[in-house]
Amino acid sequence: MAGVAVTGARRLEHAVLSADELALFSSFGRERVFGPGELVFGRGQIMTQMYVCLEGEVDLDFGRDLIVKRIGPGEFFGELGLLIGDHARSADARAVDACRLIELDHDDFERLVKQDPVLVAHFLRGAIVRVVHSEQSLIHQLRRRNHELELALENLDTTSRLLDQSEVLAGTDELTGLHNRRGLASYLQACRHSGDRPGLGLLLIDCDQFKRVNDRYGHVAGDHVLQNVAAAVRAQMGAADFACRLGGDEFCVLVHADGPAELGRFAEDLLGRVRIELARTGDIPHICPVSIGMSLLDADGSWSDWYARADHALYEAKRQGGNRLHGGDPSPSASA
Repeated sequence: MAGVAVTGARRLEHAVLSADELALFSSFGRERVFGPGELVFGRGQIMTQMYVCLEGEVDLDFGRDLIVKRIGPGEFFGELGLLIGDHARSADARAVDACRLIELDHDDFERLVKQDPVLVAHFLRGAIVRVVHSEQSLIHQLRRRNHELELALENLDTTSRLLDQSEVLAGTDELTGLHNRRGLASYLQACRHSGDRPGLGLLLIDCDQFKRVNDRYGHVAGDHVLQNVAAAVRAQMGAADFACRLGGDEFCVLVHADGPAELGRFAEDLLGRVRIELARTGDIPHICPVSIGMSLLDADGSWSDWYARADHALYEAKRQGGNRLHGGDPSPSASA
């Protein structure tokens, strides 16, 4: 359970859905209306539903000397039953005034996961932390351990680890092992929330003559080429850099660098790695030349701004014959 204390010694953290979560949950749940004083569920009742408050308020009363939590619009409660199934409610949930709630069960939740697994994973990790903290607080107040709750917490911990693994897989390109567009979107969103800039430079990398490799040698050879380009990118990256396969034969790298000169050296070294591998290729190419467009990032810009500048630089590199880099402040050898 989660909410805000209206009695008791301390105030608990709000469990408020984001606008995206509220829209997603509302589209899959059922609306329920309760009048003032009406019971939503009772303590000890076995249920699996979770509720989201749209209008009005609901009190969660844990009985005796325990705190009462008040749930308001945008907040949710009852998520423990949804997560572990057939959970005996530990509180009475009663409408304070006329209220509208969204009710979700396991079937609704499975459809939520299929619709937007990344958003649901973010929600569940936060919900699990709040459930654990809230229930541990109740255990401390009661001064006894509940065996059923301990098992539930173990299950939640396992679920949290599985969700982390699922989110990593959802954001990973299967062919190259780099991040995919979904992973990039999650990374940029995390950077915005933390206030951090994702780097000082963006490289867009496009494989020259890749279609010729696919047409002449087949898609297996083409996949091998993409994997080796990704390996060259990965070998050049630092621990703080971020690499993504945008799709097809296009990659991007967000580079943490001290300035344009270091960004240029990174791009030159990557180009050099690819050229060394090109010199070793046999009858069937295992890698192909690449063109690189560079864009320096500005604090006030957006991903669209950065991408547009790097894409223009990439176009210039391709127009000049490929197998080179363009943009930013490269040294003379960068466009050789």
